[in-house]
Amino acid sequence: MVFKIGEKMNPLIKEELFSLETYSEKREEFKAQVLSEKKNRRVQIGEHITLLFENKNTIQYQIQEMLRIEKIFEADGIKEELDAYNPMIPTGTNLKATMLIEYEDVSERKIRLTQLKGVETQIWLKAGSSNKVFPIADEDLERENETKTSAVHFLRFEFNADQIKEFKSGGSVMVGSDHENYQTPDAILPQETRLALAKDFE
Repeated sequence: MVFKIGEKMNPLIKEELFSLETYSEKREEFKAQVLSEKKNRRVQIGEHITLLFENKNTIQYQIQEMLRIEKIFEADGIKEELDAYNPMIPTGTNLKATMLIEYEDVSERKIRLTQLKGVETQIWLKAGSSNKVFPIADEDLERENETKTSAVHFLRFEFNADQIKEFKSGGSVMVGSDHENYQTPDAILPQETRLALAKDFE
């Protein structure tokens, strides 16, 4: 089953997944659909931080790939993957994103991850005249230690009713960082991205 934009985003269940055989047949088509969706769900903050906003299709693709690679077909194994990935699907009042901190040079990356400790909670979204929405980070497991942050985080941006209304109204949505060591100009989300993410509130 392929998720259609605009449907209520309930958690994935086993019956919605393709069997390994069916996925083998539909993989290229489904992959193309998901990659097309991802184009408008990718948000750059400065040169080194990227937010990849997840939805039901992007998560189904990750699960299907994991089942395919690991050749998982038994119910317990499938349930384990669903339990791990379902929390990454937005539930109607939030946006959920994988955050990547990217520095090509390994030595520089190590230094920057130390300097950017806590940056995962200082990224924000702002719809219209509403307040900034800062994320809740890494609810599944702790990715930061006493000296540095991780290069990968999972973020949940929780919106109230007024903020959702502003987001969906057609006005500008800003994104930025308030971290002292990652100051970037505030940016306006492209209209295509705002429209794609606004559907996550339906």
